[in-house]
Amino acid sequence: MNKAMYPPSNPGIAARRKQLAPAPLAAFKAFSDSVFADGALPAKTKQLIAVAVAHVTQCPYCIRGHTAAALKSGATGQEIMEAIWVAAEMRAGAAYAHSALALDTMSENANPNPDEAPHAHGH
Repeated sequence: MNKAMYPPSNPGIAARRKQLAPAPLAAFKAFSDSVFADGALPAKTKQLIAVAVAHVTQCPYCIRGHTAAALKSGATGQEIMEAIWVAAEMRAGAAYAHSALALDTMSENANPNPDEAPHAHGH
């Protein structure tokens, strides 16, 4: 049987979520509405941030939903793509920055006697 990895969102899924946990759903919706309302940052900027974050977290539902919300709040395709590039840079930058952990581990495990070959674990 060929099942989609990410089933399309539909009213039945939303109804089932509400049926199974109505209070947390209502609280989450109120929280979300509050977060994305105009404030110190306009809603458009918040949606562009959400598009970028959705690409870092790689949530296909969030990518689609926040891209649509960004467009609805007046974002252009160019602004959305630039937000995605910011996300890509941050993700790549994090990999580069965290290389410090690998470099530190390599230093800690460096062979103090270069004349001796390193031994495989367990030998």
